[in-house]
Amino acid sequence: MINLLNPGSWFGNPSPLLQANKECFVDFDQDRPLGEYTFVVCDTELTGLNKNKDELISIGAVTIRDLQIDLSSMFHRFIRPMNMDPTQATLVHRITPEQLETAEPLCEVLPGFVEYIHGSLLVGHHLPLDMHFLNKATRAVMGGPLSNPGVDTMRMAQGYKRVRLGHYHEHNPRTTSYALDDLGKEYRLPEFKPHDALEDALQTAYLFLYFIKKFRKGGLVTLKDIFQSGRVGSFRY
Repeated sequence: MINLLNPGSWFGNPSPLLQANKECFVDFDQDRPLGEYTFVVCDTELTGLNKNKDELISIGAVTIRDLQIDLSSMFHRFIRPMNMDPTQATLVHRITPEQLETAEPLCEVLPGFVEYIHGSLLVGHHLPLDMHFLNKATRAVMGGPLSNPGVDTMRMAQGYKRVRLGHYHEHNPRTTSYALDDLGKEYRLPEFKPHDALEDALQTAYLFLYFIKKFRKGGLVTLKDIFQSGRVGSFRY
């Protein structure tokens, strides 16, 4: 029997979970209406922003089906890091040392997350940063990277403002903030507690649906329409 948590049991190959997820996107079709895709909006909390030494300490995610947030299907886990100053997480994320000491290790959390995002498009705010740490983790623990295409809501915000404000915005990039909580307030979206992986994922989900609604009114009705318009950044990792 294959041990999903032990990379040594895969003989140098990605885990069966990663392989199954990759197969979902071999013939990925971007021409379907937006409502036909399943999106998973995710966020991570980290010990810091050093891409070489810092680690994941929390993953939060929520699913969007039929362009509606499915509150019955959420993922939220704390992760016990291998090395960190416990006061750092307490100060920045309000995650206590006790929560991390009793949390599951990375090797026990990641398979559940990969199962949760199976076949879905990933959405995040400043998604490349989250994907760097997620892929660093899956490579170390599961033998390879994630295959899910991704959409960055920060890029969506930039594209939306570029269309609305046009030439003026191009020459005044400092007149607006692209911070997640600031965008939520600007568009009068439900507010959530910042620096919490699940709360930030929910905040991002509302922001994502806000932009999708605006783009669809503008005639962008498929994923390919949005990608080709330059309104979002599409990512493969």
